Amino acid sequence: MKRNVVFILMVVLLLLPLVSEAQCSMCRAVLESEGDTSTAEGINNGIVYLMAFPYIAIALLGFFVFKKMRPKAGQEI
Repeated sequence: MKRNVVFILMVVLLLLPLVSEAQCSMCRAVLESEGDTSTAEGINNGIVYLMAFPYIAIALLGFFVFKKMRPKAGQEI
């Protein structure tokens, strides 16, 4: 059960950047006023891509700390 919840959470977190909008309002206004929205989409994807790595690094660090601090099977706390 716990494993399913973690799996669902990871899927949601991996799909979240696909629907998020990361541009500030000034960047969006300037890029979309040019008429060609492909540049605006590229900038937005780059921002989301760069934003994801710190969260992934923190999640991995937390996972390894959790694994290290968890008592092994058969040991008492």
